[in-house]
Amino acid sequence: MHDAQRRRLLMAGALLGLGSALPASPLHAATTGEALARTRSGRIRGQLVDRVHVFKGIPYGADTSTRRFMPALQELPWQGIRDATHHGASAPQLKTDEPTSEDCLFLNVFTPGLRDGGKRPILFYIHGGGYDNGSGSSPLYDGGNLCRRGDVVVVTVNHRLNAFGYLSLGAFGDADFAWSGNVGQLDLLQALQWVRQHADEFGGDAGNVTVFGQSGGGAKIATLMAMPAARGLFHRVWTMSGQQVTAAGPRAAMQRAQLFLDELKIAPRDLQRLRSLPVETLLAATQLRDPSPVEDMRLYFGPVMDARSLHRHPFWPDAPAQSARIPMVIGNTRDETRAFLGQDPDNFTLGWDGLPERLRKYQYVDLDPAAVIAEYRRLYPDYTPSEVFFAATTAGRSWRGAIEEAEARAKQGAPTWAYQLDWGSPLDDGRFRAMHTLDIPLVFDNIHQAGSRTGGSMEAQRMADAMSDALLAFARRGDPNHRGLPTWLPYSLAARETMVFDIPLHLEHDPRSGERQLYQRVPFIQRGTM
Repeated sequence: MHDAQRRRLLMAGALLGLGSALPASPLHAATTGEALARTRSGRIRGQLVDRVHVFKGIPYGADTSTRRFMPALQELPWQGIRDATHHGASAPQLKTDEPTSEDCLFLNVFTPGLRDGGKRPILFYIHGGGYDNGSGSSPLYDGGNLCRRGDVVVVTVNHRLNAFGYLSLGAFGDADFAWSGNVGQLDLLQALQWVRQHADEFGGDAGNVTVFGQSGGGAKIATLMAMPAARGLFHRVWTMSGQQVTAAGPRAAMQRAQLFLDELKIAPRDLQRLRSLPVETLLAATQLRDPSPVEDMRLYFGPVMDARSLHRHPFWPDAPAQSARIPMVIGNTRDETRAFLGQDPDNFTLGWDGLPERLRKYQYVDLDPAAVIAEYRRLYPDYTPSEVFFAATTAGRSWRGAIEEAEARAKQGAPTWAYQLDWGSPLDDGRFRAMHTLDIPLVFDNIHQAGSRTGGSMEAQRMADAMSDALLAFARRGDPNHRGLPTWLPYSLAARETMVFDIPLHLEHDPRSGERQLYQRVPFIQRGTM
């Protein structure tokens, strides 16, 4: 251990009154107490849990109800000490068990030390749920284990979603709503600015911020990589099953906004009426069928190429030049669609006769299902119809976006590593395999948290050790290699090097190359682009 690190750990232990800052053993009883910190708007009281200072529900912006569809203002200051032991409200959304409110700009901080000059790497996590739902409050996102494992600071965040964060009204002429198509992204920028301003208070390094996120969180990060206002706010990127190759163009975004207004019976000249409608009314209007020719789902809201905050597609026709020097990890799970299409038991009992129509509906790519099935039967002659269905829907949807981004970065010569999680969940007789979201508890080292689908076996912990240590190494050095992995080479077009997280761990060249070539027969069209 370096002398500087030893001094930092001893200082942290003295501040905590524990006499040592070594990571707590799971055999030891939890250490709890009070934690106090100062923010730009006032003092906050959190908790000390197993040697980690935990602050929840810290406001980084003002109540957005008075700024609906507009960039947020800074939070108002408070008197005394604000309680920070409970999560703040989530953004307005349907189907959630959490309290929701337009007053939703909150973040949570986990740190081993306060005001100790620790200069720890900061890991800033953006939740999934597309651009439609979710929050930073899930037990799976608890940063305590990463803090103890790697001496880092972890931040999770809430921001505006769905129509509240991505309804593009700028083309209708009301200056108040000129930025409305990307205010959810602007919230994230505001949170990152808050983190930079408070890094020293929470023992972190403002010059070493890693943004990481899964699914919609990864897509939001890819978008941030192309937003000029994001320059300098983060220094490493780790995305999991979340890509944003193209954003909505102004015409496509305006078309969806017009459908939304029509449902509410509001004329474009009366946009100010939107500011007084009940939240429930606006959420109900988001359930309209989307006009997309690619898929049959509810109205899409996502980032907009508005020529204000986002001037280009995130990863088309190339990777954004402003992020070329930022190291990036791009990951996916092998069996993504089993997480959601697996909720229909009929998809596990498909026959060859019923497979073509299922593929036509769910692969989101305009390829002849018969040709797709024939190629899969050639590539994998032992696959059942259901295995072909889940493999093809995975390859034709999110995995394609990961390949597009990795190729764009490789052409740019940008430092990029790719991974694929093949190790599967043992639950439910293993039928969901390496499904969407399975890597979250592994990367956070939270396999025992509520909501984890990994189980608590030694194999699951081995995967968690490998993946969380890779994230921590990446956050510290900008390279995910560590002693527990075989050498993880950067992604190149020549070899398409990909770390496969399975037992055994191994580096593979161009995994699923046949599937990649199959789907490259047609252009990649991201949801919301058209």
